[in-house]
Amino acid sequence: MARIALLEDETLLRKELAAFLIKRGHEVVQAGTLAEFWPLMPLADIAILDLMLPDGSGEEVARRLRQEYPRVGILMLTARGAIQDRLQGLDAGADHYLVKPFRLVELAAIIDALLRRLGVGWRLDGQRRLLIAPDGFSSALSVAEMTLFNLLCDHPGAVVTQRTLVEALGFDWLDYDRRRLDKLVSRLRHRWQEESGEELPLRTEYRHGYSFGAPIQRL
Repeated sequence: MARIALLEDETLLRKELAAFLIKRGHEVVQAGTLAEFWPLMPLADIAILDLMLPDGSGEEVARRLRQEYPRVGILMLTARGAIQDRLQGLDAGADHYLVKPFRLVELAAIIDALLRRLGVGWRLDGQRRLLIAPDGFSSALSVAEMTLFNLLCDHPGAVVTQRTLVEALGFDWLDYDRRRLDKLVSRLRHRWQEESGEELPLRTEYRHGYSFGAPIQRL
């Protein structure tokens, strides 16, 4: 999943693109003008830019983005497909240049490639209760699992002790059967492996607690 800032002045096209990207699990913020677009950028992973705008040029936007947000992925959309136009867009800082009309599956493939290049890390979506892997795969979390990952986000790189987790779940440490925690973590690992085909880097620190073997941030 990516956080995408979409700048497109054609309202119908913008809504169609946003709906498609949201359906694929991305978080999308939309703008039809530069004035609406700039406040949306600080939290974006990828910017999708129309070349021709009512209050500016997509190439100008790409140059400024590359200066202010050097790690952001930039995808430029345009009806101009001449080689010189493509070269100008890439020279302005765009990673990809997509000529209208284009297939939505092509747009999706480009975004997936950008995410791999950017190395977007693990993220926790509290509003939708999702854990999101760097490749965009996501899985819904139970309330207890969400509590665990909130604690892991609060203590990056550290071990969340069993006692901290038990008390965060609202139970008394002395009366709680700690085997329930191991079952909680084991089920989560197993489910993630089955759904994604990848191992979840959630570690059990023997008789102590749990840690996450990768950077993770809260959305």
